[in-house]
Formats: sequence, C-alpha cells, structure tokens
Amino acid sequence: MKAILVLFDSLNKRYLPMFGGKDVYAPNFERLAKKSVTFNNSYVASMPCIPARRELHTGRKNFLHREWGPLEPYDNSMPNILKKNGIYSHLISDHIHYWEEGGANYHTKYSTWEIVRGQEGDHWKGSVKDPEIPEVASVPMNQQGTAVSSMWRNDWVNREYMPTEEDQPVTKVFDLGCEFIKKNFSQDNWFLQIETFDPHEPFFVKEHYLSRYEKNYTGKHFDWPRGEVKETPEEIKHVQDVYKALVSMSDANLGKVLDLMDLLNMWEDTMLIVGTDHGFMMSEHGFWGKNQVPYFNEVAKTPLFIYDPRIKNQNESRDALVQMIDWAPTILDFFGLDIPDEMEGKPLFDTLRDDSKVRDEALFGVFSGHVNVTDGEYVYMRAAKPDKINHINNYTLMPVKMHNSFSLEELKKAELVEGFSFTKGLKLLKVPAKDKYGVNKFGTMLFNVLDDPKQLHPISDPIIINRMKKKLIKLMKENEAPVEQYERLGLDEEQ
Repeated sequence: MKAILVLFDSLNKRYLPMFGGKDVYAPNFERLAKKSVTFNNSYVASMPCIPARRELHTGRKNFLHREWGPLEPYDNSMPNILKKNGIYSHLISDHIHYWEEGGANYHTKYSTWEIVRGQEGDHWKGSVKDPEIPEVASVPMNQQGTAVSSMWRNDWVNREYMPTEEDQPVTKVFDLGCEFIKKNFSQDNWFLQIETFDPHEPFFVKEHYLSRYEKNYTGKHFDWPRGEVKETPEEIKHVQDVYKALVSMSDANLGKVLDLMDLLNMWEDTMLIVGTDHGFMMSEHGFWGKNQVPYFNEVAKTPLFIYDPRIKNQNESRDALVQMIDWAPTILDFFGLDIPDEMEGKPLFDTLRDDSKVRDEALFGVFSGHVNVTDGEYVYMRAAKPDKINHINNYTLMPVKMHNSFSLEELKKAELVEGFSFTKGLKLLKVPAKDKYGVNKFGTMLFNVLDDPKQLHPISDPIIINRMKKKLIKLMKENEAPVEQYERLGLDEEQ
C-alpha cells in the first residue's frame, strides 16, 4: 500500500469551483473531486502554519499549550512512526518555516527529505545591492502591524532567480514529487508528502496565468496583501485576480500527480489526500490574510479531498465534521499501524465509506487568540477578558519560536512544572507569554454558519451561547487545557 499527501498552504476554499469559485480555472481540482471524496465540513484546529504541521505529525491540538514551535521530545510523529515500522516516508517541500528555528525538526522525522528554496522571504540568494522594487500599492507589515516585513527585501532578491515558471518553487516541488512517484510506484509501503507553500502570499505568478482573469489593470504592483484592507477597489480586484491566477498555477501542478495516478493505475493501491493547512482572507470582513482577525470561515473552513483504495468511493461528498488532527490517524490506519493513545484525531475510514460521524463539535484557534468551537451549525468565538489578555503561558521543552529562541528575559521567568498526560511523564518549562495578535479587541461572537455562511450577522441568543460555551469547556478539558486558559477566557467559574 502507498499514500500520497498533497499539502497546499493558504488555500481559500471559496476560490475552488466546487465550493463556489466558478470563475476560477481549476480543472484538476474538479477532476480530483470526481476521483475522490470531498469533505464539506473540514475545519482547522491549531493555527497557523507550523502549529498545523505539528498536528499533522501528532494528531492532536497544540494551540492551548504553546505558540508556534518545533516538535517536542514527547510528541508522536506520524512520518516517524511509519519509518520505524518499515514504511518509507519522503518529504518534498518549499515551506520556508521548516528551515527556521521554530520548525527545524519536522523534516528529520521522514526517511528522506528534499527542500526547494525561494518562497516568500526565504533567506536564500545573497545580494548586497538592494533589488529593484516597483512602486507598490502597499508594503506587507509584520504580524503586529508595526514594521515592514523583514522578508520583503529577500523576496525581491529571490524573484530575480525565477525568470520562468519552471524556476518557481511550486513547479520544482511537484516535479520532484513526480520524480519520486515514477521511480517508486512499483514498490510497496511508502508515504510521500508533496508540500507547496503556494498559494500563500506573496502571490508570485506568471503573466500567462494572470491574463485569464485580468486584462486592463494599470495600477501599482500588488501581490502581497496583509492586514486591514486599505487599497482602492481596483487594487483589491487586482490582487484577488492574482490569487486566482496562483490557484490556477497550483491546479496545473496538481494535475501532474493526477496524471501519474491515471497512467500508472495507482488508484488500485494508493491513498491520496489533498488539503491545506488553512485558508486566507481575501478582503472579506475588511482584512487580508490571517491571525490579525478572528478565524472566519475563509480561514477556518478548508477544502479536503481523500481517496482510499480500500473503499474506492469517488465523486461523493461527506458532511461529517473533520479536522487536520484526523489526517495522521487516517494514514496510520491505512498502513495497519496502531494509533497512539495521545492522538485526539480519528481515522476516517468509516466516514469515507458512509459519512459516519467523527465528532459532535470541533475546537480551533491560535495561541493567545480567540478559542473557537463549532458544531457545524454554529461557530462560537470566545475572546479573552480585557484584563486577562496576557494571562497565558508556553509549556515546552523546546523553548524556540518562529524565527529564534526564547529570550533570556523570558527564560528567567520560566519554572519547571508537572506535565500533562500526553507529555509521557516529562515535566515542562512553563514560560510566561503575551498576546501576539491583538485580535481579542473583536470580542466574543456567535454565528449561525448554516444561515449565514459568510458570518456577516453575529447573533446574541443566550440559550445558544450557553450551549456552545459548554461545548467549548468540554473540548478544552478533553485537550487538557491549562487552568489559566479558563481564567483568561472568563470560563473559570463556569466549569
């Protein structure tokens, strides 16, 4: 048996034809939907990029216990479990956060791995001389909105080395994936992860893709949106068109994998999972990107397609509530391996077969942001109390963040405390932390996502709020949320 995971980054579900993006040219995603099972209620859990990938390895949520960081010594790792049980695991990725301190031990869990350089502001090509940068509609700021993103200059240096589509990282990633498939399709017992950063910003795409959507734009360069929408209507439409073009480019590369699946008759013995870590705000609710705004459906509700050769169900959809924490158990189950007790996710075999329920509700969020729960009908977004925003701690044995280690000042305040059941008897460093994104200013919100899928009309029904609050507390307990999380959210007196 073999399994292929194709992982995109920042893929907004509504920009795919089967989910409403009728003006987006994505014939291979449409082809994929006919070849697989489409999930209508797939949600994120731990946000954003690296916390989601930690879920892919561990099958459990992590955002209540620590911010963005590497795998912990006690973490289970799905690719590593495969490797230890004779299942060859191979990673191909251009995801730059794997080669930063905060993600530096994920790729080592695979049997082998290949990296492709140059995405976003990857510190790749060296240039002492400043690159030539055109006049732009807006410059991306850092996540706190206080300074120009440090990756801005690097990105423009890197672009000089990508004159053709073949030079772009997404193309290289999929070409290497196809190389692996061609070499190994006749072998048994392997797992391949083809992972591209696209369509993550910046939306760097060649003109022949963009010309399908845009004919007469004469404004400033704009392909890296972030934060609050302040651009003109013309600029907004332009960057939406650029994103559509990048989705089309991603689709073209996906087609290479589907072509090989057809050519080599791999539908007989190969599982295929195609999904994304999260979506992306494309000016909805007045914002670009993620994290600076509560996780509305544009970010939280994701496209997911799975084909299981044991069932061979095709051109069907499922309404069960699923999350990325289910991917690792699904892959381990496919290879007949035991699922570790610490994994919260569930194997999706029965759901793929007949839409069996996986869970009644799902918990999702980001460290220091809203803590959210959905039951498929309602989404309840619980904000921190104004005086408790920074009432939060990192629990870790790997004191490293996105780009660097914890500071000396942070570590001076750390204390060694008892761990949780999933830390396998290890004590942890408890390190005081602070709010990272400032999104709690939006307050607590409730939406009926069946009647109001765009979440434009928050509701204030005390009965529903109380019911969703109880669901939230139940899931936080199941995830062993630290006590201060309840205090931070004002739930400590309601348990």
